[in-house]
This record gives sequence, C-alpha cells and structure tokens, in this order.
Amino acid sequence: MAEAKARKALKRARRIVVKVGSSTLTRDGAVRNRKFGDLARQISGLAEEDRQVVLVSSGAIAIGASKLDWKEPRHSIPEMQAAAAVGQIGLVGVYEKRFADHGRQIGQVLLTRIGLEDRKRYLNARHTLHELLEMGVIPVVNENDTIATEEIRFGDNDNLAANVVGLVDADAFIILTDVDGLFKEPPSDANPRPEQFDVIEKITPEVERAAQGSGTAFGRGGMITKLEAATTASHSGAATVLCNGSTPDIITRVLAGEPLGTVFLPAERMTRRKHWVAFTTRVHGQLVLDDGASRAIQGRGRSLLPAGVVGYSGDFRRGDAVACIDAAGNEIARGLTAYGADEVERIKGLATREIERVLGYSNGDELIHRDDLVILAR
Repeated sequence: MAEAKARKALKRARRIVVKVGSSTLTRDGAVRNRKFGDLARQISGLAEEDRQVVLVSSGAIAIGASKLDWKEPRHSIPEMQAAAAVGQIGLVGVYEKRFADHGRQIGQVLLTRIGLEDRKRYLNARHTLHELLEMGVIPVVNENDTIATEEIRFGDNDNLAANVVGLVDADAFIILTDVDGLFKEPPSDANPRPEQFDVIEKITPEVERAAQGSGTAFGRGGMITKLEAATTASHSGAATVLCNGSTPDIITRVLAGEPLGTVFLPAERMTRRKHWVAFTTRVHGQLVLDDGASRAIQGRGRSLLPAGVVGYSGDFRRGDAVACIDAAGNEIARGLTAYGADEVERIKGLATREIERVLGYSNGDELIHRDDLVILAR
C-alpha cells in the first residue's frame, strides 16, 4: 500500500532533481556519450510535459583524469581540483550539445557547502535555480571541486543533490547509480542477486546494515551516502528513488509510476529554515544538556536555556550551528547558538537573569531559540 501510494505520487511530481554518478556517465574516465544522450532525451521529454528537472551531475574529476592521462585515481585535494578544472569544461560541453539536440538550453551551477552555509548565499542560489526553471532552462549542478577542500565540500554529489531538493522545493529525487536498488544484503558469489528493498518507510538499523556498497575508483559516494541523501530529501517532503542508470528510459519510467528501484518515502516536512539548519550547515561544536533540558526541547518544543547546559566542546561563535547532546551522548537536536564558546563557558548552568550580570550584556534569554532549533531524535 505504501509503495503504491509513493509510485502514484511520483507520477504527479512536477519538479524533480535527478542525480547521476560518475559510474553511469564514464567508464575508466572515458565519456559514455550514449548515456549523456539518453539523459538529455528523457529530461527534455519531461520538460515537454511541463515538468521541471534539475540535473546534479558528477563526472568532472573522472573526465579530467582521463584528459590528463592518469592511469590511477589521485587522492590529494590539489590533484582532484586540477582534474575537476579540466573535466568540468568537457562535462558541461557534452551536456550542452546533447540538450541542444532537443532544443533545450542548460545553465551551469557550481555550489560549495560554505557557500550554502551562508544564509544569504543560500537564498541567492535558491532564487537563481527557481529563475532558471521558470525560464525553461535545465540547471546542471555540480560541486565546485576546483575550490572545495575537505572542510567545505559536501564530499559527494548525493548529499549535494539532496540539499538541492530543498533549495528548489522538489517533489521527487531520483538517484541514478550502477545497481537496481538497495539490496537487503550485499551481492556475493553465493547470492549474486539478493532480494531488494522495494519501499523504505524509515531508515532502520537493518537498512543501514544493508548499505555496504562502496564508491567507484573516481567517485566519492557509496550506499551509505545515498541513505544520508534520502534522509535529507525526505525532510523536504520529497520521495527518493534509488535506481539503475543503465536501465532503458529509467527516469521516464520511474516518473510514470513503474515499480523500479527502491523508493524512500517522505518524512515529516521541515520548514525551509530548519531544514537548512539540520542538513546544510556544518556543526562547529557541541552543547551537553542535562536531563531536564533534553526533555524540555524534545517533548515540549522549548528553547534551550543556559541553565540546561552542563558542558560544551568546540570553538564556535554566535550564529554557528552546534549539536545538542544528551547525557547518554546522543545528538538529539541541532541549532544556531546565540552565544559563542567563551560566553557559554561563563553562563552555562546559570539562570537567564544572571546572563547580563556575568557577561555585562545580554544577547537574549535563550542559548538557542526554538525557531533556530531542530529536533533530530525523539
């Protein structure tokens, strides 16, 4: 019943994010021109039906590595940045030609986590993507690997694409990979075609254990990152389909409601701001809460007051995202702090009326206001 409902919702989806990985687009770094052509044909066909598609595409590093005649993948950040700089030109050039065959224009959009962490830049990216879609242009999104570092990159295009789902208010998220879906156990010689999950309502420990896939030589994402991406997209209200990019007309067929791939059902939809806090911003530190504060923010939706904080870690500043940890060490919430680490050291455990006396000023009674606080576990 749940799967049938999800498949019917996919048929109604009007705005879709499609993520395609390096393993689908390239083989040993060489461009698979037919795959690019198939993608352009299917997405252009959806556009003819007044459906809007954002394409999040990997492949720049793999194509660049081939152009640079690398026989083995490189692992240093500067080497991958160089490959991305060379390969991104080729990647977009191929897409431009293939979409032009169908009378469609594309727009290149390069993003980084540090760019989207800034709320103003996040909104600018959102407005740009919305404008491109309204103009009938197909946005082709990739991480800006030429400037990204370990500290600022999303790390894989699965999670980048999941954040784009929230950016554009997509109804559906399709992840094209080199497997038919999420298997209940890893393929082996004894069982090369294990049973597949048809629908996943919630990511449980059983589902996490099943996700033992690994990335390809020139890719960064494995099956675990796809679960993370599905979780992120689900809280934007979008259904996610993990499916095989080599299946003929896979995008068209999934959006026609065919039972292909593994469907991850949408979860409770967060507001755009809270989704940004939970999944886009980086955590800069931790606040350790007492039991009373943990119960108050989880069960009653309260703000976090200094009195409920028994410890902290990290070098965070006002406005940074921090994790809220309960006494058992579980992250139960995440939010934007109104006070920096040095200030928390002085006011933790105190009543709100003591803040101004101790600091000589007050930035508000709440350490994290409930409007800036996202509950992650109940």
